[in-house]
Amino acid sequence: MIKIRSSEITPEHIYLSRRKFMVGIGALAASSALLAACGTQSSAVKEDTPKDLKISATADELGDALTPFESVTNYNNFYEFSTSKEAVASLSKDFKTSPWTVEVGGLVNKPMTYGFEDILKKFTQQERIYRLRCVEAWSMVIPWQGFPLAELLKEVEPTSQAKYVRFETLYDPEQLPGQNSAWYTWPYAEGLRLDEAMNDLAILSTGLYGKELLPQSGAPIRLVVPWKYGFKSIKSIVKIELVAEQPTSLWMAAAPNEYGFYANVNPMVDHPRWSQASERRIGEFGRRDTLPFNGYEEEVAYLYKDMDLKVNY
Repeated sequence: MIKIRSSEITPEHIYLSRRKFMVGIGALAASSALLAACGTQSSAVKEDTPKDLKISATADELGDALTPFESVTNYNNFYEFSTSKEAVASLSKDFKTSPWTVEVGGLVNKPMTYGFEDILKKFTQQERIYRLRCVEAWSMVIPWQGFPLAELLKEVEPTSQAKYVRFETLYDPEQLPGQNSAWYTWPYAEGLRLDEAMNDLAILSTGLYGKELLPQSGAPIRLVVPWKYGFKSIKSIVKIELVAEQPTSLWMAAAPNEYGFYANVNPMVDHPRWSQASERRIGEFGRRDTLPFNGYEEEVAYLYKDMDLKVNY
């Protein structure tokens, strides 16, 4: 296993979200907040939010205001481009997201390879407001467009042997210069237990703020798992595989003592190098208490009722 410098151990930001989608025609599922992306302010949608974006709400169901578009798209964890959050947007601007296919296979009855355009046509895109929390204890509130991962999984029909879902990011060191780093085992891989993946809160996102995802946000399609730390929400997905054994993610391989498979937001379990009991909302002064499961306890706690979450971190 490659030993990495502690200064390099900063998982990809991701966006976590809260549920209770209240879906209307072309409207929003006003449900929650995420954890793992990158943003700034948290008081009403500010001037740096594009005026042409048609979104249905200005806050999540907890009353937390949306993080401005410019902040969401200019402060990103995406190590395939750079370990500097401020550098990702400029380095990713020429990233090619078309044509794009997503292979879905493994322990399924109906393996499929989807073109991205087919995904947009086949699965209903809905608006969801999620609060995103990063493992580094900062957060933002983001309006995502997407659809439940469960819809895609049901279509390929997992077999009875399937227990986990493994995700994989594009591997292309020419376009993704960070993949030339020997500190990590590329391509980026992540995983969920099948019952987690089938929860309505887990979505495949194709856009945010009413527009297609930009490269720095994980274009053209990414995972969003709102009750987990951001590094679970893998970006630029090209492969989804149903498997029998628990997959090893990139961060588990790089630093297993710091990043476990489950990565549920838990204020009672500290990262080895910092507390996770509070978080800083991008754009706010001061800190706020971290909520168990990022505020989605009611929707997801049952998935872990017989588990020791300090052992299964």
